[in-house]
Amino acid sequence: MPNRTITEQRSTALELTELEWNAIVQNDTAYDGQWFYAVKSTGIFCRPSCKSRPPSRTNVNLYRTAEHAASAGYRPCKRCKPAGLRLPDEEWIESITHYIDLHYTEEITLERLSAFFHGSPYHLQRTFKRLKGLTPLAYIRQLRLQKAKALLAETQHSAAEVGRLAGMPNTSYFITWFKKMTAQTPAEYRQMQVTRKEPYND
Repeated sequence: MPNRTITEQRSTALELTELEWNAIVQNDTAYDGQWFYAVKSTGIFCRPSCKSRPPSRTNVNLYRTAEHAASAGYRPCKRCKPAGLRLPDEEWIESITHYIDLHYTEEITLERLSAFFHGSPYHLQRTFKRLKGLTPLAYIRQLRLQKAKALLAETQHSAAEVGRLAGMPNTSYFITWFKKMTAQTPAEYRQMQVTRKEPYND
């Protein structure tokens, strides 16, 4: 995600006019080398011709050179490799991991991640697993399970509410999934946590 440097140096960005915005949306190669666009929500900068999904216009900053974008705290796109720069795999995956940590309760697919972070689904999955030891979707399931367990142990929320807060609003699916992952239903897991907390009496 963008760091503090991006906010501090935002004033060096160029004005985004309708002309530049249309070039981004249309992946216009005619503007390559004239300027670069950076996406505040991902911390990545690209050539105008980048084939990645267009970002939200309000998240875009323009820079005259790749060096200006990099000095403002943005990292080069894995797909279009602006000015020949290449984002190291470790930084790329850390950006993706941070995004997942913040949005795991939402609907996230491999295709959505790859479009958002400018890489192919195959490369993203392979690189994520190599560096993290599990696939992006397995990582999301791990986070959801941790959240569900914490809610069951620390709150009185119903199974439906726990599932919703953990990113699985379909209650029957959540209960089935939770039992598959833990060999216990949510109710059984909660009861076990209560039993463990009860003081021992002679």
